[in-house]
Amino acid sequence: MTIPSAPLPGGGRMPLLGFGTWQIRGDAAYQAVRDALLAGYRHIDTATMYGNEAEVGRALRDSGVPRDEVFLTTKLPPERVGRERATLDASLGALGVDAIDLWLIHWPPSRGRSVPAWREFVAARDAGRVRDIGVSNYSIAEIDELTGATGEAPAVNQIRFGPSLYDAKLVAEHVERGVVVEGYSPFKTTNLHDPVLTGIASAHGVDPARVVLRWHVQRGIVVIPKSKTPERIAGNAAVDGFALTDDEMSAIDGLATRG
Repeated sequence: MTIPSAPLPGGGRMPLLGFGTWQIRGDAAYQAVRDALLAGYRHIDTATMYGNEAEVGRALRDSGVPRDEVFLTTKLPPERVGRERATLDASLGALGVDAIDLWLIHWPPSRGRSVPAWREFVAARDAGRVRDIGVSNYSIAEIDELTGATGEAPAVNQIRFGPSLYDAKLVAEHVERGVVVEGYSPFKTTNLHDPVLTGIASAHGVDPARVVLRWHVQRGIVVIPKSKTPERIAGNAAVDGFALTDDEMSAIDGLATRG
């Protein structure tokens, strides 16, 4: 499949469609990542707290897909602030890679600890252990705090996102700061039975889930659906065979104003 990507400061490109691995562990995580790579995903998202980095790394190695073709993200839990280097060492070891493409602070740590953690992230990037650095679940004010203190803006902010949470102003504020928006839980935040989505899906001969993913891609927002079902993993990957019209995009945007 051909999926657009977002350029990042480190020179890499982040595919707008990725595969999420939250709440998938053990053999299920290994198989899901193998299935995702087979389906054409080239962006895999994990985290220290997911407890599946070793399985993700093994799946990547066993897949035969070259490491440089896969964009790999992991995250530092806020309770590990102060132990950033050791946590990154563990992540790299579990994943079996020399460097990761994107390292995120998973959640803002307790007050006053965000900037010191961010300085460690900058150091890890400068040492070549990670290609790009970012945050997750941060507000614009919290992003500005990091940038103001260090002169380094996060490359990415991974936040809960979907059509019902669409906020054009919030997205614009990220764009103004050069921060890529990455959305997680696209289906949990969306009523896939909404007539707007089912009608558009019917018009294109796809399911509503693919409409939601296509909407993200056309908005330039990274999205990371997850599943353990091979058929669903493959189906979610098939978002490049159709395009939403301007009217359809606007109708989906309008889901955020309901209720």
